[in-house]
Amino acid sequence: MQAFLLDWLNLLLRWSHFVLGVGWIGASFYFIWLDLSLRQRERMNPGVYGTSWLVHGGGFYHVEKYTVAPDRLPEDLHWFVWEAYLTWLTGFALLVIQYYVNASSYLIDPSVLPLTPWQAIGISLASLAAGWLAYDGLCRSPVGRRPALLAVAVFALILAAAWLFSHVFSGRGALIHVGAFVGTMMAANVFMVIIPNQRKMTAALIAGERPDPRLGFIGKQRSTHNNYLTLPVLLMMVSGHYPMLQSHPQTWLVVGLILVMGAMVRHFINRADAGDAFATYSWTLLVAAVALVGAIYLTRPQERHVDARPVPADDRVLAILDAHCVMCHAARPTHEGFEAPPADIRLETLAELRRYADRVVAQAVRGEAMPLGNETGMTAEERAALGAWIAANR
Repeated sequence: MQAFLLDWLNLLLRWSHFVLGVGWIGASFYFIWLDLSLRQRERMNPGVYGTSWLVHGGGFYHVEKYTVAPDRLPEDLHWFVWEAYLTWLTGFALLVIQYYVNASSYLIDPSVLPLTPWQAIGISLASLAAGWLAYDGLCRSPVGRRPALLAVAVFALILAAAWLFSHVFSGRGALIHVGAFVGTMMAANVFMVIIPNQRKMTAALIAGERPDPRLGFIGKQRSTHNNYLTLPVLLMMVSGHYPMLQSHPQTWLVVGLILVMGAMVRHFINRADAGDAFATYSWTLLVAAVALVGAIYLTRPQERHVDARPVPADDRVLAILDAHCVMCHAARPTHEGFEAPPADIRLETLAELRRYADRVVAQAVRGEAMPLGNETGMTAEERAALGAWIAANR
């Protein structure tokens, strides 16, 4: 019953995280587009930097952006805050339910680093906090005044985190932590910088003072970072479904290529929204394509030369399944984390092994995503033996 209730809690949190994330990302994309669409008009109100005309839902909209702020604020000023806050809170709750509660299965791989659950959780929490402090320090340092150099420094910071996570956690745990690492930076940008700066500007206006333009510049800088990091972090969040991403020995390099792909696609969209000449930003598609080809090449299947091995006896294969698979993939799992077989895949018989052969090869022979966290200590020889039997009995 406990596993059943945890599954429902997981589902509800995942659903909430998805819906809230759509709201946050949608607002981010919209306001970046809005900034890029602003135009100077012949007639504009005093202090207005630019305006934009929109049509949607059968109506027309006229939006103004002030260089700093209007002289007076309306009473119904809307703040875009809770989308970001609740996205992070539900994401962290998911991290707790999925990875902390089941740390031995999802977070720890003894072949990478033998940790106790509390050690793994402590490293996770410390790394998320340290990531924000390092990123914020870079932005506030002299490096922060040079956008290109700052982008390279943040890129290097994320790669360093990916390298660290891949030497501490399981493949699945490492990639989800890269996503959580970046997501924490993004949410903290809103909570610690963007909104406080906006509140300072609002307070200055209420007091009849001129707001500091630098506060708006800093907020815009952090908002732009969030915009360019959105696509990579989304892919990291779904990486647990793709074993070819989890099992690569140079995880940091795969992460780097994903960052390049996401940033280039985002830049292409931004410049297209701004109305720039296509020739000035078309190069981003070429860079994204090269990064994609590199990622595909790096994550290509690595054969274990199973065809050259003697085909193991059926009893030997059943023993491997019983030792490493059946605890979860059975009509009645004995693993404490499951009350039903994951994805409804059962591997109690050779007939079931043949039925799900392609998935077993992807997850446990070519990849090492299963068993989860290699909790049962499945060896390379056992994986190769399983692959040889499948190759001979398809």
